Amino acid sequence: MAVSEKIKKSRNPETRTTGKKRWHFLSNDQFQMQTMIWPGIILCFIFCYIPMYGIIIAFKNYTVLSNMMNAEWVGLKYFREFFNDPALFNVLRNTLILNGLALVFSFPAPILLALFINEIKNLKFKKTIQTISYLPHFLSWVIFGGIVLEMLMPNGVISATLYELGIIAEPINFMAKGEYFYGIYTLISVIKSVGFGSILYVAAITGIDQELYEAATVDGCGRFQKMWYITVPCISGTIVIMLIFQISSILNTGYEQIILLQNSLNLAFSETLDTYVYKVGIAQSRYSYAAAVGLLKSVMSVMLMLIANQTSKKTLGRGLF
Repeated sequence: MAVSEKIKKSRNPETRTTGKKRWHFLSNDQFQMQTMIWPGIILCFIFCYIPMYGIIIAFKNYTVLSNMMNAEWVGLKYFREFFNDPALFNVLRNTLILNGLALVFSFPAPILLALFINEIKNLKFKKTIQTISYLPHFLSWVIFGGIVLEMLMPNGVISATLYELGIIAEPINFMAKGEYFYGIYTLISVIKSVGFGSILYVAAITGIDQELYEAATVDGCGRFQKMWYITVPCISGTIVIMLIFQISSILNTGYEQIILLQNSLNLAFSETLDTYVYKVGIAQSRYSYAAAVGLLKSVMSVMLMLIANQTSKKTLGRGLF
């Protein structure tokens, strides 16, 4: 049977096993498993949903010395302040550029790594590659960022190596040049996240029916043909879901890694929405302003997720929901 026919057959709901009991919310055979998940749901409700009541401070003049309920209602004051802030264009530009680069480089990197790991036949070598690629994820950004800063100093290993090879005329302080920040941040983000991010795709690949590969071998397909015509289509659902999540978080860069790499010389290129809110909203105790910006980002993220999901369903026939 041709590979394309086996893929279609595996996806056809009519060929799947029928006659199974429909799962019921309170069925007896699922009770033990349900009792394991309920504590997590309760904790999520307590620590994630109940605190959402605090978003009302985005519409109030709240301070740590005032009561949340009795604080003065100011409506959209802090939203207007944010949109009229002269720094808005710069921080929004940096945020979109960094996340755009992440979408182009950081997002496909774990997929490519998972595809190539799947092709490694030597088990020991495969485990070694996985361990090396996973290791940066388990280092905190403080440690990882410190290592990067040491390497990028004028007397660091990178500048010294380039100087000794005659590629540069004099040592360079890479973190003092703002135009290098986008590339540096993207590269270290890929290095830190590519290994751990590939775990999900490796797991998805292991669930592919091996008969598809056997049929492809009979049809004369090579490794790259199997990868392109079998592996990628079979994990496309996982890729689409992760892509939707990536698009929905396009306004989020995190602040730990940015703060560690940021200095006064690269500030024009490294200031993002998250670091801006941390400095202006949290460090200066403007909690209502920080809550307003955070609420605005959350609303935009939900809208982007809905748009990406709807677009995916219309173009690819599948989505998150």
